[in-house]
Amino acid sequence: MKKILVIGSSNTDLIASVKNFPVAGETIEGTSYMQAMGGKGANQAMAAHKLGGNVSFITSLGDDSNGIHALAYYKKEGLEVSSSLIVENIPSGTAMILVDERGENCIVISPGANQKLSPFYIHKVEGKIKEADILVMQMEIPYETVKAVCALSTKYNKQIILNVAPARTLDEEILKDVDVLVVNETEAETISGEKIELIGKDGVIDKLLSMGATTVVLTLGTKGCFFKNETESLDIPAFTVDAKDTTAAGDTFCGALAAEIGKGHSWKEALIFATAASALCVTKMGAQPSIPAEVEVNTFLNSKKFTSN
Repeated sequence: MKKILVIGSSNTDLIASVKNFPVAGETIEGTSYMQAMGGKGANQAMAAHKLGGNVSFITSLGDDSNGIHALAYYKKEGLEVSSSLIVENIPSGTAMILVDERGENCIVISPGANQKLSPFYIHKVEGKIKEADILVMQMEIPYETVKAVCALSTKYNKQIILNVAPARTLDEEILKDVDVLVVNETEAETISGEKIELIGKDGVIDKLLSMGATTVVLTLGTKGCFFKNETESLDIPAFTVDAKDTTAAGDTFCGALAAEIGKGHSWKEALIFATAASALCVTKMGAQPSIPAEVEVNTFLNSKKFTSN
């Protein structure tokens, strides 16, 4: 099994359920509240770990109570985090999340210590990159850090999975380093400078491929996902479930995809598994509490007469 290294953010999520999102100046009453671990990096690392991958995680945490709790939680869950950075006098990252009755969310992130995961620190833990087979990243850490990791991954001939979330434009040098680019519709349009409604999903993905990406996975929410590289394209339909909270659905997809690639499964098998994992994720509240285990996904797929292996 291939070694997966996830480098990214870690947050403490403060989650309030509401009937409808408030408008400017409005005070509303929530229907429930919970606190859970989150952050795109941590979500993807935990998903890959729970879904059967051989995973290590590098993040940056403050030395506050949230940071101490996060480290204890990761260790309890068996996620390897020994190379993570702990910074003084800076709070750990937090995210304030509202979830409406349809399961949609809006999120405000305070990055805190995540911004201290610098290129300098990445070079201090360069050995971890050299040891890994697959590198997984997102965009909740400094952009220069993402560039540094991509450069080192290319230097050591490692496979890079980059989820461009939150959406932003990318330098050509990063795109040329990326093996698997995972984007939703907004992210795909932001990077490509094209509109899906004008040129279609094939057109936007072709533009991303022409910009340097080797493989593109376009996630489409309730429409599933679309995969394309120079030799193959796949449309994977979504699974119908009762959605309660869409938080971390995309992160669960990315973590599941990395885990399946690490096990040596085909693209079709990996994408079906990742789509099922993200579907199960939205049936529960919270980011990491909603991530399913490998056995849950396989049971779900068997019930749907699908198999990922």
